[in-house]
Amino acid sequence: MAVQHASDDTGLRSDFFLLIDGELVTSGRWFDVIDPATGAPFARSPEAGRAELDRAVAAARRAFPAWSALSFEERAAYIRRLCDALRKHQDELAELLTREQGKPVGQSRDEITRAATQSEGMTKIQIPVETLVDDLERHIELHYVPLGVVGIITPWNAPINLAAGPLTAALYTGNTAVLKPSPYTPLSTLKVGELAREIFPAGVVNVLAGGNDLGQWMTEHPGIDKISFTGSVATGKKVMAAAAGTLKRITLELGGNDAAIVLEDVDPKSVARKLFFAATVNCGQVCMAVKRIYAHESIYDALCEALADEARNAKVGPGMEPGVQIGPIQNRMQYEKLLGILEDTKRSGARILAGGEVPKGPGYFFPPTIVADIDENSRLVQEEQFGPIVPVLKFSDVEDAIRRANATRYGLAGSVWSRDIARATAIAARLEVGTAWVNQHRATSAFVPFGGAKESGIGRQYSILGLKGYMEPRVVSVLKQVP
Repeated sequence: MAVQHASDDTGLRSDFFLLIDGELVTSGRWFDVIDPATGAPFARSPEAGRAELDRAVAAARRAFPAWSALSFEERAAYIRRLCDALRKHQDELAELLTREQGKPVGQSRDEITRAATQSEGMTKIQIPVETLVDDLERHIELHYVPLGVVGIITPWNAPINLAAGPLTAALYTGNTAVLKPSPYTPLSTLKVGELAREIFPAGVVNVLAGGNDLGQWMTEHPGIDKISFTGSVATGKKVMAAAAGTLKRITLELGGNDAAIVLEDVDPKSVARKLFFAATVNCGQVCMAVKRIYAHESIYDALCEALADEARNAKVGPGMEPGVQIGPIQNRMQYEKLLGILEDTKRSGARILAGGEVPKGPGYFFPPTIVADIDENSRLVQEEQFGPIVPVLKFSDVEDAIRRANATRYGLAGSVWSRDIARATAIAARLEVGTAWVNQHRATSAFVPFGGAKESGIGRQYSILGLKGYMEPRVVSVLKQVP
C-alpha cells in the first residue's frame, strides 16, 4: 500500500486508485472527500463510471472459474493474508478512516481489528455437503456452490468493517467481488483495495468508488449475480427493486430503531455507562446502536440523571485529538437531519437533560443529548435518528414496554437489562428483532448470524447461515438402480 501522501494542483490528497483486474487505475474523473471535523475537502477520490464498472465485472467473471475451483482452505489462506495486512497497516488506515469518517482514531483502530478478527473467524466455518437421503433406493445430497460475481455496496459509518464482512463471505464461498464504498468515505476502502491487489489473483477483488448512480448500475448489471447492501431502509428498497430485473440474490442489512428495556432491579449508574456507550459510540451512527431507552418508572429519574452525567462528561471533538470520545457527524445531510430532529424535540416540550446546544464553527459537531418526558409519537422516538440524541421513556408495566418497543417498522436489534437473567431472557425472546441481547448491546461474532426483521433487512451476515446466503443450494439426487 502506498504510504506517501501525494497532492494534486488543488492541494488535496490524491494518492488513491480504483482496483480493476489487478491494476490500480484512475478514470480521469474525481470527486472531493470532506473532512467532517472541518466541513472542508481534504482529498479527492477517482470516480468510476459505467466503463470502469463493465471492466471490473468482466474481470471478476474471468477470475471466477479458477477462484471457485480452489478449496475453502485455499481461499481462506488468501483472506487471512488480507487480515494480516489490515493489522500491519492499521495505524495509517485508522488515520485515514478518522479523517474521512470522523470517529475517534481509537475507534477507527478498533474497527480495523474487528474487521480482521471477524473475517478470520468466518474462514473457520465449515460448509459441508449435506446428506438428505441415503437408503436402498436413493442417495440425495445438498451441495452449496458459489453464485458468481457479488456486488458489495457499503455505507459511510463503518466502511472498513462493513466491507470486510460481505467481502470475506463472498470470497470464502468461492465468489469474486466488485466492491463499492460510500462516496462519503471511499478512501480507506480504496487503500484496502491496494492491499488486496498484492494478495489476490487479478480480478478476484475489484474496488470502485463513485456516487449513487454507480450503485444503481451495479444492482442492475446483468453480470452481477448477487448484491450485498448495507445502508438505509429507503435505499435498500431501491436496491431490491433494481435487482429484481435480473432476479439477483440479495442480502440487505438496513437501519434500526433499537429499543433497550431497563427493568426496575438494575443499578442505574452501572447500566447508564453501558447504555450511553451503546447509544453514542461512533457519534450514534451505528445501525444497531441503542436508539430508544424504556426505563421502569421506579428507576427512571435515576437512570435519566446518570445518562445525563455521562453526556456532560463526554469529550466531543476532532477524532485525532487525544481523549475524544465523540467525533463529528459524518456528513452535512445527516447533520442537518439531526438539527431538524433536535428542533422538533425542543418544540414538543420534552425535557433536554444534557446537550441540545449545537456549537458554532466549522465541522459537523453535535453534542450527546439526553431527552426525557418525550411523546411516543415524536420524530426522535419514531425515526432512526442515527446520531447522539437519545430519548428515555418511562413505563410501569413491562407488557406495555414490550408493546411499545415492537411498535415500529424496524426490527434490527434490541436489548433487555435486569439482574433477573431468566426474566430478561423471556422478555428478549418477545422482541420482534433479528438480535435480542440481555445485559449487553452491539455484541457480534463471526459465528453468530446478524441481520434484521421487518424493514431492517433481508438475509443475514456472518455465521454459516450468512455464508450460505452467498451460495446456491444444489441438490444431487442419485437413483441407485442401474438402468
